This record gives sequence, structure tokens and C-alpha cells, in this order.
Amino acid sequence: MTEIKKDLITDDMFEVLDDSEKNSEFIAMESKTFFQDAWGRYKKNKLALAGLLFLLIMVLLAIFVPMLSPYGFESQDLTMKNALPSLAHPFGTDKLGRDIFVRVMYGARISLAIGFASAAINLVIGVLYGGISGYVGGKVDMVMMRIIDIIYSVPTLLYVILILMIFGNSIGSMLLAICMTSWIGMARQVRTQVMSIKEMEYSLAAVVIGASHKRILLKHLVVNALGPIIVSLTMMVPNAIFTESFLSFVGIGLDPSIPSWGKLANDCRSLFFTYPIQIVWVVAAICLTILSLNFIGDGIGEALQTKNDKG
Repeated sequence: MTEIKKDLITDDMFEVLDDSEKNSEFIAMESKTFFQDAWGRYKKNKLALAGLLFLLIMVLLAIFVPMLSPYGFESQDLTMKNALPSLAHPFGTDKLGRDIFVRVMYGARISLAIGFASAAINLVIGVLYGGISGYVGGKVDMVMMRIIDIIYSVPTLLYVILILMIFGNSIGSMLLAICMTSWIGMARQVRTQVMSIKEMEYSLAAVVIGASHKRILLKHLVVNALGPIIVSLTMMVPNAIFTESFLSFVGIGLDPSIPSWGKLANDCRSLFFTYPIQIVWVVAAICLTILSLNFIGDGIGEALQTKNDKG
């Protein structure tokens, strides 16, 4: 039987392939990291991409317009007060003849700086506090969570008023007031993620091989909770911008000499019925920036979402 099969299979039944044909049926996929794959999914979200583009343009305008414009943000020209938009003054001028376009872009520096700085501070405090609480667990976790409950039980507005009264209406005191309670949400989310991830096999394996607590927390637990952390971080920026703008608008925010978006809106409030266009530019800048940041946050959340999460 074996001899018959050998006779049926001869060398002339086969042919040598050319080099161009050797890989014709080879299927290969480009190797991508997690974040490269996430960026590929993010680019497919048109609203998130538009939000990112708008934010980049706003940042560039905030940096270069006050530097390159012939009008300073405090330069007054009473002969041009309350002027309508023109080529010389794209957003018009205010009641003191100051260029509104330059002042809005300069205000973007202040408001965006407060937004990003507060998000960075909340990130550091929230990740460290929540990570330690979730990793250690037990009585330490219980005590740390009760401290959070006590801090959160006091109204945020009360913290703001007390801090601004004690430390003055500076940017630093505003950051302190905003960050007083806003890190709590990040800490709770990180704690929940860490408590779940520390029971995974790779975390238990790191404990078995004798890895240090610092390495386990930072290299295994926090890194694998990075997706939800980044999403929360992007949502903190618009919240901080809105908080600062609201407080400055009602008169308990930054010092009047600091032209943030909220302060600019407050300046235009008295002329709302006679020159409503002046406040429209400020409100549009605030709303579009917050909207773009929300689009970015939603896009990042969808991009970092795994197939298992979707299922």
C-alpha cells in the first residue's frame, strides 16, 4: 500500500515557486502598541478630531495673538469705544476702547492655564490617594475614604469663599479653591480600578516574585487603569474652566486686573442690552472650548474602550 502511494506522488507533480510568489498567501498585520491602536480609533471619530483641532487653534491663538497684535489687552482708545467688529478690530472694542479679540485671546491664556493646571494637580493627588487606598485596603482604606467623605461634606462654594478671602484673588488661590474637592472623583475612580486590578493574575504574579509595593502600584495597577484615568482627566479641564468663569462672572473669582474669560464676561454684562455682541464673543469662546474638550473626552473614552468592554 505504501509503495503504491509513493508511485502516485512524483517530483514532476511539484514546481518551485518564484520569490515573488512565496509570500502571496502570507497574511501579516502591522504591529501596533495600545496607544497607536487607540489613536487609530480616535481619528475615526470626526467630532473628537474636530474638538482637538479647535483646541489646538485656540491654544495657538492664545499664545500668539496677544504677542503679535498691535493692541495690548489693556490699551485704551476712548475715541474707539464700543466699536462694532471691523478689520482692525475683528470682535470690536469695549467701553474703554480696548480690542475685544486680543482680550478674549489673552483671557484664554488664563482660563486654559487654570483648566490644565487644576487637571494636572487633581491627577497627581487623585492617583496617589486613590491608588494607595485601593492597594493597601483594610483599615487604611476605610480611614482614607472617611477623610474623603468629611472633605466632600462641606459645600465647594464655601471652600472657594474661605480660600479667596484668606489668600486673595490670585491664580494660585483659585487653583487651590478648584482643586480642594475636585480630586475626590479621580481618587474614588482610581481606588475602584486598583481594587479590581490587584486581584488579576499578573498582579498576583508580581507579588509572588517579590516586586516592591511601589513597582506593583505604578507599573502594574495604575498603568492598567490608565484608560479611565485619562478620560476623567479630560473632563476635569472643562469643569475647571467653567468653575473659574462662573466665579469671576459673579464677582468672587480672580482679581479684576486678571482678564480671564469670566472677568471679561462680567465687564460686558453692564452693556448687554445696548451692545450684546460684546458678551457673545466671550460666551462663544467659553462654550466652544468646553464643548471641544467634551468631544475630546468622549473620543478618548471610545478609543480606549476594548472589545470586551463593549461586549
